[in-house]
Amino acid sequence: MTVRTTPDLSSRDPNWWRQAVVYQVYPRSFADADGDGLGDIRGVTQRLGHLAALGVDALWLSPFYPSELADGGYDVADHRDVDPRLGTLDDFDAMVEEAHRLGLKVIVDLVPNHTSHQHPWFREALGAGPGSRARARYVFRDGRGEHGELPPTDWQSVFGGSAWRRVPDGQWYLHLFAPEQPDLDWGDEEVRADFRTTLRFWSDRGVDGFRVDVAHALAKDLSEPLRDLGDVPATAEDVLGAVPPGTHPFYDRDEVHEIYRDWRTVLDDYSPPRMAVAEAWVPSGARRALYARPDELGQAFNFEYLQTGWDAAELRQVVTESLATAHAAGASATWVLSNHDVVRHASRLMLPPGTDENTWLLSGGHAPPVDEAAGLRRARAATLLMLALPGSSYVYQGEELGLPEVADLPVEVLQDPVWEQTGRVRKGRDGCRVPLPWTTTGPSYGFGAGGAWLPQPAGFAAYAVEAQDGREGSTLELYRAALKLRRKLLVGESLTWAEDAPAGVLHFSRGEGWRCVTNLSSAPVPLPAGEVLLSSVPLEEEGRLGPDTTVWLGA
Repeated sequence: MTVRTTPDLSSRDPNWWRQAVVYQVYPRSFADADGDGLGDIRGVTQRLGHLAALGVDALWLSPFYPSELADGGYDVADHRDVDPRLGTLDDFDAMVEEAHRLGLKVIVDLVPNHTSHQHPWFREALGAGPGSRARARYVFRDGRGEHGELPPTDWQSVFGGSAWRRVPDGQWYLHLFAPEQPDLDWGDEEVRADFRTTLRFWSDRGVDGFRVDVAHALAKDLSEPLRDLGDVPATAEDVLGAVPPGTHPFYDRDEVHEIYRDWRTVLDDYSPPRMAVAEAWVPSGARRALYARPDELGQAFNFEYLQTGWDAAELRQVVTESLATAHAAGASATWVLSNHDVVRHASRLMLPPGTDENTWLLSGGHAPPVDEAAGLRRARAATLLMLALPGSSYVYQGEELGLPEVADLPVEVLQDPVWEQTGRVRKGRDGCRVPLPWTTTGPSYGFGAGGAWLPQPAGFAAYAVEAQDGREGSTLELYRAALKLRRKLLVGESLTWAEDAPAGVLHFSRGEGWRCVTNLSSAPVPLPAGEVLLSSVPLEEEGRLGPDTTVWLGA
């Protein structure tokens, strides 16, 4: 086997990712170098010093490929190029080179389930007609009904409505997401070969790893006749108990793992091997662990942790189960509190249990109201808890500033296709994608020379990097201190729970050297003995740990 090498990656350790801190960059909202209101690759490069100073190990770059932005860049017209509005391949190469110079790894988003309807393959398929080789790359079917006027099945799109769209010649194509995102047929060898080429294309350019979008949906049961879902839930996270594991028509099918075993042979051709992490919305930790096996992607996002409320017993159970399933798969656990698809945790963790987040967003964040200061305190405690856990932590741009959700975006500025495709019923994800504030003044608070593609609230000035840099007690400085200390403290991939912790408190030790204690209750509790290494907020009084507070303790 020929092992491919690339110039001076920031570390030759093949297991660097197992306990890494990875910073997600949503490029259109990170930094705008050319002043057109849209973030770009050169903007990322110019701000890499921020990530190096923060102390993260890697950046994960959300889609930057050519796209009409029907779904925030996840509608990809060319998987091996850069959207000209965001830059060029030369700009990308310069970013990777600078990242590696600063000691940062680079992970890119890979979108294999679908393409854009503007992709050359799909345009060819529309022109080629039924039964053509070009259509075999996608999922085209004849409709039902006397004249084929009904969709082939009752499958529903994630964004609302039928998952089928009819074309002028009468056939229908499958789109599990927006109509502008036709699904590929991963039973087609040409599709598989093309993505092997894509993996090599970016790996040859020095990319260190891949985040795999919708990893659970590539394999589909397309045997005829296609089967309706009927009462079976359409969404992956609701499948548990509805069908036997691995048998849903298009989610989390057992056959999907053949694809990732094939990918692993490509990723292992490089030195060090390229890492990968699955976005897999599956019904259990045991199913998630399958994607994280060493001969597949190696890691998978732990959405159970993200979806767990601010409750000590529930979090302990999720952490315990997540570590066990990761260990069984030979993987390391992953932890995430925010990303580009969910309400930012500084706001979300303050919502009462059972709150419908979409209803809250539609209210502009007023029903129920969220105490911004209390939300920030809880978010800081949650962050220190997450960073103390064994495994990899994924942080989302802006959370190091303590940014809340921008829940009151006017409906006329919304960009997320969810808003229109659900008949303006679901507000969507724009509130967590508002461009970052870098300075306390300027038309877009330093995001760029002009305005921003989504409006920033006036309150963003107080959260800006400029406002927090060097200020003792700021959230930015807390993240910097935590990540610096974390590097020194890391040991092993396990923890031991303290069984004598008071109700509402999580207390665990990592190795022999340090412990993490989080008070999730509403009242102060006794602080265990030990040297205080770091606390999420100043300790209220000697010997007491206040509510919504995390502390790291030494011996």
